Amino acid sequence: MPEGHSIHRLALALGELFGGSHPDASSPQGRFSQGAALLNGEYVGQPSAWGKHLFVPFGDEAEIGEDGPRWLHVHLGLYGSWRFAGDDSFVARHSIGAPRRRIGESETPGATSEHFEPPAPGPNVRLRLAIDSGVADLSGPSRCEVLTGAECRGILARLGPDPLRNEPGDRQRFIDLVRRRATPVGVLVLDQAVAAGPGNIYRAECLFRTGINPMRQGRRVSALRLGALWDDLVAAMNEGLDTGTIDTLEARYLPTDPADENDRRFAVYHRAGRPCPRCGRAVARTEIAGRTLFWCPACQR
Repeated sequence: MPEGHSIHRLALALGELFGGSHPDASSPQGRFSQGAALLNGEYVGQPSAWGKHLFVPFGDEAEIGEDGPRWLHVHLGLYGSWRFAGDDSFVARHSIGAPRRRIGESETPGATSEHFEPPAPGPNVRLRLAIDSGVADLSGPSRCEVLTGAECRGILARLGPDPLRNEPGDRQRFIDLVRRRATPVGVLVLDQAVAAGPGNIYRAECLFRTGINPMRQGRRVSALRLGALWDDLVAAMNEGLDTGTIDTLEARYLPTDPADENDRRFAVYHRAGRPCPRCGRAVARTEIAGRTLFWCPACQR
């Protein structure tokens, strides 16, 4: 499942490519035909993201605002992704490569085309947005729906603070949400009602960087340490937003195997059995709440 920084990058890219346009909307797969008909030819406002939820406003330009009039809401889930294709002008600063790329768990560059002809949509394309210079194809999302502004606010009300938004009061809200629970903090960091956006990589790496034992109950972690964890999530995820990649191995640590991508990018994630870059003890792998967790039992107490 994509981490939150990918969804924020996606919102920025869609805004750069389609903002202010009136794209043709269709559902090649057929499962979103009614929704696509509502969006077809409508003006696109500025997309936004909250955690792993994407919101794109459609409607008459004069009516675009907090209440829509309608919003495309997408959650990619485990298998969803967007694929972009277009001519040489169809380039977004917040995407890697251009103009042919995929945004899901990772972003990959592709070839350019001097004379753009839309490729045939794949069999799983739920939604295609098309303008003269390019297309965006959405495949395999867990949610793809047209909502009112009120319905969007209902979703937001169920989400925790987003480290990439980091609005006033969010840091304290995160601390309070964690400290009122007996659930292990390693579970709470992935609870989107506690922190919207972090996924398995940021969970493992930021808990390691702040030295917090992921098995410790949230109510037993001090406010000071939770504040440091929030600050590290903000810093790490903003770096991912800027670069489009997750590279959380601090510069003071050298990779144990420079030829291995995980050793070059991470301290503990997907490094089970390898030496911790801080203390040398073997990194542990644990299943917790149905998700795989990587951590250092010596450094994280």
